[in-house]
Amino acid sequence: MKLAIILSLAVLVFVCTALGVWLWTPDRSRVALQGKYQASPADIVNVDNVRLHVRDSGPKLAPAVVMLHGFGSSLHTWEPWAQALQSEYRVIRIDLPGSGLSDPDPTGRYDDQRTMDLIVALMDRLGVAKATLIGNSIGGRIAWNFAARNPERVTKLVLVSPDGFASKGFAYDQKPKVSGMTHVMRYVLPKSMVRSSLAQAYGDPALLTNETVDRYYDLMLAPGSRSALIARMEQTVLRDPIPSLRQIQVPILLVWGEKDAMIPVGNAADYVRELPHAKVVTFQALGHVPQEEAPEQSLVPVRAFLAQ
Repeated sequence: MKLAIILSLAVLVFVCTALGVWLWTPDRSRVALQGKYQASPADIVNVDNVRLHVRDSGPKLAPAVVMLHGFGSSLHTWEPWAQALQSEYRVIRIDLPGSGLSDPDPTGRYDDQRTMDLIVALMDRLGVAKATLIGNSIGGRIAWNFAARNPERVTKLVLVSPDGFASKGFAYDQKPKVSGMTHVMRYVLPKSMVRSSLAQAYGDPALLTNETVDRYYDLMLAPGSRSALIARMEQTVLRDPIPSLRQIQVPILLVWGEKDAMIPVGNAADYVRELPHAKVVTFQALGHVPQEEAPEQSLVPVRAFLAQ
């Protein structure tokens, strides 16, 4: 009987080990990822000891636009908008630390204040005194917080389905509960899981291309990126946004997809209540990332707003 139990346990351990080896998702080579997704070696910029991936295009003396992506994304999410705007504006796109091709932050800090400090340092390095900030999701939250705390550095805000108000699982002044399954992502990350998550960000999942899925998946496998993403989740503590929002005086455009399943379009009313001078544009058929799903359509009001 004891021998049977030992054999059963041995088989179970073997099966679990084999399953773990089969499912294990190793990091990708950073050199290989840079070869595929980096436009120029000059796009890696050292800012306060963090190697950031930055694309700086357009006339250097033109009005500056700084673009901030959402959680798990990269500066590539803005590619169509950047290509369309760079003839008239200096377009600066940033991979947040530990996202895209930016290295993880050696300080281990991924809170919003640390990110805003890095943006200030990057603008100083690039000689940009003021800029319009465009942010999607958590990039939107960082953008409006940046405007509240650094009003002298911001000319306008474009907030694309911005994060910031409390929602299920994200209460004010509390660290979020990050599940054990999320931590497993460090070791196991099926591409099907990434595709499923991205599909929820689209109003029409049929518009999600294999190329887009491959890009998100590849860049999430950059060395240290998965740990950095989890750390950002764990360190994100939402504060009541109202006091900060009321400090913002610059022109604001809110852009939202009415089929946003991640941050509902109803949150636009929360922002307008505190930002009565803000303008809201919604798109009936689009989801959380209108700049990816329908870039030409969603850029129309943004271009008009920037030109005002």
